Amino acid sequence: MSSRQRLFRWLYRLGFTPWDGHPLAHSLTKLVEGTSHPLSPPGTALDLGCGTGDNAVYLARHGWRVTGVDYVVKPLKKARAKAGGLPVIFVKADVTQLSSSGIGAGFQLIIDSGCLHGMSAPDRDAYVREVSAVAAPGAQLLIVAFIPGASMGVPGIGFDEVQRRFKGGWTLLSSGDEPAMDQNGTSRARHYLFAHSA
Repeated sequence: MSSRQRLFRWLYRLGFTPWDGHPLAHSLTKLVEGTSHPLSPPGTALDLGCGTGDNAVYLARHGWRVTGVDYVVKPLKKARAKAGGLPVIFVKADVTQLSSSGIGAGFQLIIDSGCLHGMSAPDRDAYVREVSAVAAPGAQLLIVAFIPGASMGVPGIGFDEVQRRFKGGWTLLSSGDEPAMDQNGTSRARHYLFAHSA
């Protein structure tokens, strides 16, 4: 078990989960309900580091068949309760080992709201490899991530690093500030929307 996994299990045990309960990312709602990069008809979606399932439930309510993954059991129990009868399954899995986790492949939409930005460099390497392995050709990947220095305890990730890590097999469609994560008028996060070109 990595130090990252131990930390999150400990924080969930304490009940200290400041990442829960924040508004849905504007970039996600615009992508699903807007017209900038149409995603219709809804298909299969993967929610990386799904936590208590807010994004996965939102997608399911808009017609997506969703798989949410997290490596901590406690939030997955809450996520299942939130989902009720919606077409969502929640699986205990590590985002650095997706292709061997049994979740399948060919996902048409992959979302990450706060997962990649907290990972170490080796885990980020594995993340990119594994996300690419389970993405369908033409899949869209939406990442919402804190910028470096924006949040205590989270390393963050900058625009240049995100572009560099996804230069093989992915095309950046759009990027910009993520207003849902603003604090006191300060932009702390960006969103990145990619298309899988492989």
